[in-house]
Amino acid sequence: MTKPTVLFVCVHNAGRSQMAAGFLRTLAGDRVAVTSAGSAPGGAVNPVAVAAMAERGIDISLAIPSRLSRDDVEVADVVITMGCGDACPYVPGKRYEDWVLDDPAGLPLEAVRPIRDAIEARVRALIDSLAV
Repeated sequence: MTKPTVLFVCVHNAGRSQMAAGFLRTLAGDRVAVTSAGSAPGGAVNPVAVAAMAERGIDISLAIPSRLSRDDVEVADVVITMGCGDACPYVPGKRYEDWVLDDPAGLPLEAVRPIRDAIEARVRALIDSLAV
């Protein structure tokens, strides 16, 4: 079996999708290829998301928000959307999941921690479902 590719998509690619990508890279290692993108990417990763992940020993400070393209979706085996609505192109044959999570933009660290923890739990379940 080839290594699956997972694409995380949110609006700004600056919070939820970056945290999810950080967790998956850390927890799955090289067993999964990980990408992330946004429908309207921000200029930088949310510093509060960076701080929340640093509490878990995961550094996402060097991540750069990127714009979602159809190619991103075409190469992915699994596409996880987080609040990007219909902005994500549909490609038949892909596994899609929509994770309903609050947007951490503008929230204090205390409010971002539960979002981070929910993302971690979903990423752990995703890894189990991928059987990698």
